[in-house]
This record gives sequence, structure tokens and C-alpha cells, in this order.
Amino acid sequence: MRAATTIASIALVVAPALAVTKGTLGFALGTKLADGSCKYTSDYEADFDAIKSNTGSTIVRGYAASDCNCAQQILPAAKSKGFKVILGVWPDTDDSFNADKLALSTYATQYTDQVYAVTVGSETLYRGNFTGAELLEKIQDVQAILPDTLMGTADSWNKYADGTADALIKGGVKLLMANAFSYWQGKEVGAGAEYTYLDDVQQAMGHIQLTAGSLDSIEFWNGETGWPTTGGTDYGVATAGTDLAAAYYTQAVCGMLDWGVNVFYFEAFDEPWKPASVGDNGAAEDETHWGAMNADRSLKQGFSLQCSS
Repeated sequence: MRAATTIASIALVVAPALAVTKGTLGFALGTKLADGSCKYTSDYEADFDAIKSNTGSTIVRGYAASDCNCAQQILPAAKSKGFKVILGVWPDTDDSFNADKLALSTYATQYTDQVYAVTVGSETLYRGNFTGAELLEKIQDVQAILPDTLMGTADSWNKYADGTADALIKGGVKLLMANAFSYWQGKEVGAGAEYTYLDDVQQAMGHIQLTAGSLDSIEFWNGETGWPTTGGTDYGVATAGTDLAAAYYTQAVCGMLDWGVNVFYFEAFDEPWKPASVGDNGAAEDETHWGAMNADRSLKQGFSLQCSS
């Protein structure tokens, strides 16, 4: 029995309709190859072939439309392979904000059928870079470039649950994505990670729906979740390992999809070019082994990416 059933009774009060239709699975996708060089259209086409053949998914999300000329390179690939893309705008600095807006106005306007949505900001509320009202202004600014495109943001689940994002909910934003990593909460697979993930997403979704006064006026996604595979860094009792990532995917991610919530898995492929970072605990953290697949687009041994129907 999947973990989704453990909180189905909680979710049913907030969103009974979500139990009817299976959620959509997507993948976060980087802009660089294993050696750190930028991807071109042919590279994205190969990415899409691997994602679709191994998972059935046909939607990906990015973070900055101008990074490595992402919008210019990914959108023709999406058109040729039948994919949808959620492009990102990084509003944290004026330079990145303006560069991403230029990429949207130059390229996204030519491929509106391939652009599923645009997210302005990634965990900007969590980092405290903007207030909800300030971020709403940024989103409205970008919306003017693509007035008919779904537009919103992605942030940590608790910034929705605690009301930090209420200005977005009340301000008419139509897409909100909640990131939820029980791994970063020190929960182990099989010992709380699955329940914590599902409950975190439920808290975010429930607050959004209650504040909006509607179950469907705002499109909701789990914007990121995932688990590091073998070679990654442990975080407290949360252990990196391909077998654990595979179990988390089957129990938590597939469970969330069964619950009817759309999910972006972080991430499609390993990114060995990434440098080590410093985590909240002050320790060095490896971010190169979070891919559902290897950097060469091959499947990881024992990691099935198929959810049973």
C-alpha cells in the first residue's frame, strides 16, 4: 500500500476532487551537460527522448530562461519532441531579471504552444529576498510579456502554509508550486520521509485553497521533491542511496500522483559539474547525485521510474 493512503482522509476534507484524476509527472531539467558546457537543441532532444521513454512524462521545468540560452535552445526541441516547458525567471538581481525577460520576449513569444507556464522566482520567499507583495509585482511585470500564459512562482511548502505567500493567492496568481523535501528535514525513507512529504504538500495546498476560497482557481504543483542516490551526502538520519531514492520515488512520488497532485521530480539527470555547497548544518553537501537518471541519460540500476497504474 502506498504512503498516499495514510493521509488520504486528511486531504479529502480539503480537496476531495483530487482523488479522482491522477497527477501529472514532470522533471526539473538543467541547462548544462556533464562537463558544465551549455546544452544545445540536440542535447535537449536527447533529454526528452530519455525522459519520455523511461517515464512517459512530457513536461519539464527550468529556472532561468536566459541561462545557457535555455529558452532559445529548449523550445525548438520541445516542439520537435512534443514536450511542454515551464520556463523560469530569476528575479533576485536586476541583471538576471532583465535577461530572463528578454529571453521570454524574444523566444517564448515564438513558441507559445510549447510554453506551459512561467515561474518567477524559485524559493525567493524562503530566502527572504522579497515579500509576497514585492514578488507579486515581479510576476505581474513578467505577465505583461506573455499575457495569455499561465504565470506564478515556486517556493518552499512552508511559505504557503504559514501565510507568507498570501499576497500571491489574493493577488490573482494562477500557478503556485510548493517544493517539499523530507530529506532536508532529516527524515529517512521508511521511517517518516514519505508521510512528512505528503503532509507538507497537503499543508501548502490546503492553505492555498482555503485562502483562495476555491479548489481550482489556482493551479497547484509540487514544484520539487527528490532523494539523492548513491554518492550523495547524508543529512542527519536521512541517507543517500539509489535503493532509498527508488523506494522514495515509488512510495512518495507515485503516491502523490495517485493522490491527484502534479509533481516535478528534482531532477531528471545527475549534474556532475556542480560544485559542493554548504548546507544549513554547515557541512559540505554534494548536489551531483540527485538525478533520477545518470548524466549520460541511462537508468540507474534498480531505480524504476514507472508508477503502476
